[in-house]
Amino acid sequence: MYYIAILALIALDWVTKYWVQTSMALNDTIPVIDGIFHITYIHNYGAAFSMLQGKQAFLLLVTGVAMAAILVFLVMAQKKRALSPLGLWALTLVLGGGLGNFIDRIRLDYVVDFLDFRVWPIFNVADIAVCCGCGLLIFYVLIWEPRLEKRAAERTAENGRREE
Repeated sequence: MYYIAILALIALDWVTKYWVQTSMALNDTIPVIDGIFHITYIHNYGAAFSMLQGKQAFLLLVTGVAMAAILVFLVMAQKKRALSPLGLWALTLVLGGGLGNFIDRIRLDYVVDFLDFRVWPIFNVADIAVCCGCGLLIFYVLIWEPRLEKRAAERTAENGRREE
């Protein structure tokens, strides 16, 4: 199921980028809510917030290694049941979004961005998936997993008292 979701994210990202590329000229903008939200077609030659502009080889290497590591971890964690579904979904979102932008970098040498809220750098569907996945992963590591471990320890202690 997680792998289908990864493919669905990549497909959704590709379809939205394809629509923008075939419907608009570079740097065109379409106001959806004038002054608040626009569809603005740009090429991003850097990473988040256009950092590392022109460092495509470095970005490809780092992203490729990170995506491979996350994929291996996702497969191993799923097989060993080392993460709860929440943790697996967090990794799924990061991987699906990361691969969407990685494919752009390989294919085009830049990432297509188009969601423009005017007060934030322009982004795309893949960026949303990565950010949501990272947020979910932080929540999972800092809040969810410690609660699961605490409950497991309480159950173990309770079972130990029953056996006495």
